[in-house]
Amino acid sequence: MMATKLKIRIYGDPCLRKKSSLVKDVGPAERQLIASLLETMYEYKGVGLAAPQVGINEQIFVADVGAGPLVFINPKIIRKKGSVVLEEGCLSIPGVTVGVKRPSVISVRYLNEENRTLERECTELLARVIQHETDHLNGKLIVDYLSLAQKRKFKKQLKEIEAKK
Repeated sequence: MMATKLKIRIYGDPCLRKKSSLVKDVGPAERQLIASLLETMYEYKGVGLAAPQVGINEQIFVADVGAGPLVFINPKIIRKKGSVVLEEGCLSIPGVTVGVKRPSVISVRYLNEENRTLERECTELLARVIQHETDHLNGKLIVDYLSLAQKRKFKKQLKEIEAKK
């Protein structure tokens, strides 16, 4: 299976705002997409990448926070605990970081690339990446967490990013 580097969609692309469809079955096309998502994520030095970020509105994302690649298909966050605000960036919004308040511990249920349903409790960076990428599957971006005053501060920068897409 040849993984190909995909083009990352940039802020302003309508694909980033669509709710992604559930994956009915993980077959060769989905496995090819997963390989390409991983290739692209590593190429851009990201820690996570969701299918909508490459123009495919399916509930698939990949992550690697240093312990090897993980694949999440149809993820559902089923438990949340605690809360912490940390700066987040996004490959689809280059140069912008936003303080985002998220639960510090989550449990997520998902399919893996073998069509198996798994559940895992996650903390720290992995919990944050899963929540960030799950937002992508729902058409939500880090800039949606900004207050009105913060949005005004980023307005010019976001317009410039949008103009480059």
